[in-house]
Amino acid sequence: MTDSITSPRLTRRQMIGSLAALSAASGLAMPAWAKGQMRGAKHHGAIRKGMDELSGPEVHLHIGEGRFSAAGRSGHGIALNGSIPGPLIRLKEGTQAQLMVHNMLREDSSVHWHGLLLPFQFDGVPGISFPGIAPGGHFTAKFDVRQSGTYWYHSHSGLQEQMGHYGPIIIDPSDTDPVAYDREHVILLSEFTPMHPHTIMKKLKTGEGYFSRQKTSASDDYAFSGEQRRMWGRMRMMPTDIADVSAPAYSYMINGYATGDGLELPYQPGERVRLRIINGSAMTFFNIRLPGLPMQVVQADGQDVEPVEVDELQIGVAETYDVIVSPREAGAIALIAESMDRSGMAAAMLTSTPGARAAIPPLRDPPLLTMTDMGHGTGMEHGADTGHDDMDDGKMDHTAMGHGTQTTIEAAKPMMDHSGHDMAGGMNMRDTSRLPDTVKTGPGIDMVAMNPLDRTGYPGLGLDDVPHRVLNYRMLRSLEPDHHKRVPGREMELHLTGNMERYMWSFDGKKFSAVGDDPIHFAHDERVRVKLVNDTMMAHPIHLHGMFFEIVNGQGHHQPKKHTLIVQPGSSASFDVTTDEPGDWAFHCHLLYHMHAGMMQAVSVAFAGDA
Repeated sequence: MTDSITSPRLTRRQMIGSLAALSAASGLAMPAWAKGQMRGAKHHGAIRKGMDELSGPEVHLHIGEGRFSAAGRSGHGIALNGSIPGPLIRLKEGTQAQLMVHNMLREDSSVHWHGLLLPFQFDGVPGISFPGIAPGGHFTAKFDVRQSGTYWYHSHSGLQEQMGHYGPIIIDPSDTDPVAYDREHVILLSEFTPMHPHTIMKKLKTGEGYFSRQKTSASDDYAFSGEQRRMWGRMRMMPTDIADVSAPAYSYMINGYATGDGLELPYQPGERVRLRIINGSAMTFFNIRLPGLPMQVVQADGQDVEPVEVDELQIGVAETYDVIVSPREAGAIALIAESMDRSGMAAAMLTSTPGARAAIPPLRDPPLLTMTDMGHGTGMEHGADTGHDDMDDGKMDHTAMGHGTQTTIEAAKPMMDHSGHDMAGGMNMRDTSRLPDTVKTGPGIDMVAMNPLDRTGYPGLGLDDVPHRVLNYRMLRSLEPDHHKRVPGREMELHLTGNMERYMWSFDGKKFSAVGDDPIHFAHDERVRVKLVNDTMMAHPIHLHGMFFEIVNGQGHHQPKKHTLIVQPGSSASFDVTTDEPGDWAFHCHLLYHMHAGMMQAVSVAFAGDA
């Protein structure tokens, strides 16, 4: 199968067509034992909590369904090999992987290998890189393993990810691991709800505040001036409108276990314990801490970083962080994963003695959005920057090519511009005439960030005033410097747009459609700076498939590589990317319902030698 679909001269349409034919035929080739398992994987079986481990030259995943229970609630779930999360896949850098996925559902499915470098036709995104896996069919991804680190996999079909279709991947380095540790634990964060995700989507479309239970009280309102209250009224939002879906609709989990399930993570005093933290949730940002025990961050999105010690970190949907903790005393330490809006949490116990328990702290007070989150930054708030760059502007090529607004780096720096302000009547944050011509205005946009500052130094909503050390992007430095990286040849500006009341989400005001959309074009092996401007009042974890990029965070030759970047509300963030992975890739917000509503684009990277 591999030889028939990897020619670089096939067009995108030809590639997807040939894969469709192969996928349709694959059901005929399913072995008898796999068909037997499919017949047994109907609605009535119970899905296990936790995960097994798979390794070796050939890995099989079976997508099935059943009943899953968490925190006293039961509902329909989608499992891989009978568990939520799916099994841990363990690979080795420098080997060849063969991952075989069998779809035992009655609907199409898929698996995206999140963060893995591999030929695009194996990336697992229906409508962009392959047609999906038909019911009863299977699909094989065979590729050379070119990296190491902590990653994960999940469905890219419909809303299956919400129902449990996800699992972890660990790739061990071919050489000595730069991170020394005695023991490791995978910490896969997620949510469970008995409500069907399509029902959730319908409720969000008909009333975006349906799941919001943390309304401001009269006493809270007194914290705002009269002008600020009028501004919130004009935006038709509450300052507590932080998460689209949260508790009590969600039960938060670690490795499929809710807090009351008593998940234990063993250690011995004096050990260096590596926690591989993966946010595999559909919609939840988590704040991670082990009260009283510092964490040493050693990896971000699978890429090694210089160790940095913190007491708490916020992890966006689809991000991963590896941390080292070194408990010195016997006993138990609580691992807390609190939702960003502080409506709920997941918890597990790091224990030296089975059954030992530490106190679980209560939920902290909910944070509030501010004028900065409306895009009215002044440059004085925590984490704001009026622009920094690590390149020679004089070497920029400002010719218009590709997709998005092309500007010079200097012109792209945020400036204090009050032309759209009317402090007597409030800020005119709906003035879409301020947007560049590349943004399609209309009912899909209900807000324009007036002064979108770079906030890569912001630790995350609610964590800028805690009395301990919190991670932010500007603290991340790649472990190995890159003294030979090229200066970007051009800059592209993309706006993250939406209408929160109508639950419409997009890039540049354009909702994604797999049919007829013009992708974002990149030449082969070009160097581009991508500036993301968030015109909405929600944080968006933006994920680029197939390639790592470097966050522009002031670290020069030590810019950290990532595959997912949180763009804070009303702000901007930039990354540099070398487009050396040819093919068609997805580029989207990883909040599942935002992506499903349209905040997604296709990225097309030319093959070497193509015009």
